[in-house]
Amino acid sequence: MKRLRLVLAEGTALVKPGTERAPDVAAFIHSFGWKGKVFDATSGTLINRLGIGGTQAVVAKDNLGKSLIDGKDCIVLDYSTTSLAARHIRDEIRMIAPDTYLGPVYWTTRSSSTSR
Repeated sequence: MKRLRLVLAEGTALVKPGTERAPDVAAFIHSFGWKGKVFDATSGTLINRLGIGGTQAVVAKDNLGKSLIDGKDCIVLDYSTTSLAARHIRDEIRMIAPDTYLGPVYWTTRSSSTSR
């Protein structure tokens, strides 16, 4: 597994996939909330694109690691040292098809418990 090169990645938030409202929720989030990420392999970081204009904000470090789901290799997006607002977030992504990545987002608490 290798780091992603410098790339602007369009994103889709999947909330309750398979339900009737899932496409509407995804479209709303993409329009007004999260649009995707910009990865920079040189610095080992990424920055999220947020809001109507895709303003770049909320930096994370990208590292190779093991998934909390099954222990397999994944790209871990760690906000714990780069963002006060998102310090409890951990993203994991894997390539599921050429140029297509998918992964869960975790919210960690001070007690070190992790939830999806």
